This record gives sequence, C-alpha cells and structure tokens, in this order.
Amino acid sequence: MTRILAVLSLKGGVGKSTVTLGLAGAAWARNLSVLVVDCDPQANATLSMDPPPFTFTLNDVLADGRTGIAAEAVIESGWGPRVHLLPSEEALAHREAVDRVGAPARLRLSLTGVTNAYDLVLLDCPPALGELTRNSLAAADSALVVTEPGFFALRGAAQALHAIAVARESINLGLRPAGIVVNRMRPNLTEHQFRLKELHSAYPDLVLEPVIPERSAVQQAQGAGLPVQAWPSPGARDVTEAFDDLLDLMLTEQLPHQPSALG
Repeated sequence: MTRILAVLSLKGGVGKSTVTLGLAGAAWARNLSVLVVDCDPQANATLSMDPPPFTFTLNDVLADGRTGIAAEAVIESGWGPRVHLLPSEEALAHREAVDRVGAPARLRLSLTGVTNAYDLVLLDCPPALGELTRNSLAAADSALVVTEPGFFALRGAAQALHAIAVARESINLGLRPAGIVVNRMRPNLTEHQFRLKELHSAYPDLVLEPVIPERSAVQQAQGAGLPVQAWPSPGARDVTEAFDDLLDLMLTEQLPHQPSALG
C-alpha cells in the first residue's frame, strides 16, 4: 500500500526539504520506489535531486488539473531509476493565489493512478499555509510536521498541527498527523535540550524519536546532488541512522492520532 506523506512546516528555514530528502534517501537505500513531489516554489528538493533537463513541472500539472495528468511531468531523478521526481519551479508561486471551487483537490486528482506505482510518495510543502500546502494536505494520507529546537519551535508546531486539523475537517477526512520531527538537533546545547523538552511536554504523543542531528554532511550531500545515505562520512552515517528509524515510523500503520492535541 502506497504511503502518501506531506512534509510540513509553516516556518521557513527548519530543514523541511532536508527531511523530505532524508526520507527519500532512506527509502532509496532500501530499494523502495519513491516519488518526491516538490510543491515548494523555492524548488530546493528539485535542485538537490540533480534531475536531467525537464519540460513540465508541478506548475503545469496544477494549471491543467486533469485526473492523472501528473504522469506527464514525473521524471527520473539523478538518484537512480527507483527515485522519481515531480519537479518545481519559481512560477509555481502563482498557484498560491488560486481561489476557486475545487482548487485544493487539483493535486489529488492529478496524482490519481500515478501514486500506485510507488511504495512512498513525499509531498514537500512550501513554508506557508496557501493553496499549495492545502493541495498537499488534500492529497496526503498523513502529514509530518518538521521543526527545529529553537525559540519558535512550539509555536511553529502548533500552527502546523492546527493546519492539519483544519484540512482534515474541510478537505481530507482521512488525513492523519504522522508526528513532529525535530531537525538540526545539537544535544550538547542547553537551549536545544530545553526546546525539545518543551515540545515533549506540549505534545507527548506526537514528538518522534529519533531527532535528526545537525551535521554538515547533509549540506555537502545536497550540494553534490546525492542522498545523504550515499555520502561517505561519519556525520552522514549519524543522519542516515536517524532517517532510517524515521522511515520505519512513517511506513507503519500505527501513526499517532490525537485530535485533542491538534485543535
């Protein structure tokens, strides 16, 4: 059964695309088939996956909106034949302004029949609650909230969880929270330890273990157009282990479901 996971943060700069790529890389290392849908006009995931030249992007797919049309834009990434990409571009930002009946369902319709070919589909959301994020939440069966152990971590997580709850009530009754993952953790910092405890206190059933450690290998691998799992360094191995454990949690059927924590 295909798992369709939206990776979400309403605050920029927390490494949302890094988590998307880390999960894609963990699936790649297991020989699973993966589709990454880059819903962010910044196109960081697209760039990091080193794709060959492409003709169509998610912008074209959403402009068309026909059932299954996403198949025309899906390409093989530079990571190999098992990891495919629906690329993004800056022009996708124009889709944030779309406001008409049925607009949040366009991505879901366009992916109909396309996602069946994959073990895992990852939707990399933009860091804002606009039409692109709403489309992602409408198309997903679960949503993973990404935060970092900083001053705004609790507020950012609360905003994202509220967005999931609203989407579940209005556009996707089957949507479930997949939990909160803490990225760029440095356990030796007192501030990071404090913020992690704060998150655990507020959402004891949603904060996931392990946290994702901060390692320079992540940026090095992205710059080389490789999954971090293919980067040869001790730091990359630390991150690889964390993402492998996180993938286990994302593929299980036992996701957290705490409506009272999401209001």
